Amino acid sequence: MKLSIRDITHIGIFTALTAIGAFISLPIGPVPITLQSFFILMSGIILGSKKAMLSQIVYLLLGLAGLPIFAGFSGGVQTIVKPSFGFLIGYIIAAYFVGKFLENKSKTTKNLSIAVVMGTLIIYAIGLPYMYYVLNLLLSSNFNIIKILKIGMLVFIPGDTLKAIIAVFIGRKLQGKLNK
Repeated sequence: MKLSIRDITHIGIFTALTAIGAFISLPIGPVPITLQSFFILMSGIILGSKKAMLSQIVYLLLGLAGLPIFAGFSGGVQTIVKPSFGFLIGYIIAAYFVGKFLENKSKTTKNLSIAVVMGTLIIYAIGLPYMYYVLNLLLSSNFNIIKILKIGMLVFIPGDTLKAIIAVFIGRKLQGKLNK
């Protein structure tokens, strides 16, 4: 994949937006509410699959290298053992999926809605099992699946719904304006 200066700039912008989204945070438990997932969805909508994925890989690598760009101004390799780290892995796959789903499709409300809902579900599908693993096996807690769903997903559904609606709205507004 050959990247132009413009591509690299766009990737960097979404890496930075994801980091900014981490700082806009409401700590409510092991996983804080942030705007990161909004920027993940937008990266897929705007950048397409490969560039969106790259923006999130760069974000993850910068955080693992020690830059305090994860939620709670954290960073470093030790974040791998935090319950929320699985969601960061999910961001990469969700960004790719949203972009891939929308490639060669018109960005209708229906297509955008499907993409952002599936992207959000991918984040949960990776983040929740990782949370279960870290809390129960690494930290020797005793959280059953219902408790993991409550602390890792159910409290986030209203915010994720709002972020998805806004992403669809902005995606629709940007249709046709991005390639100019």
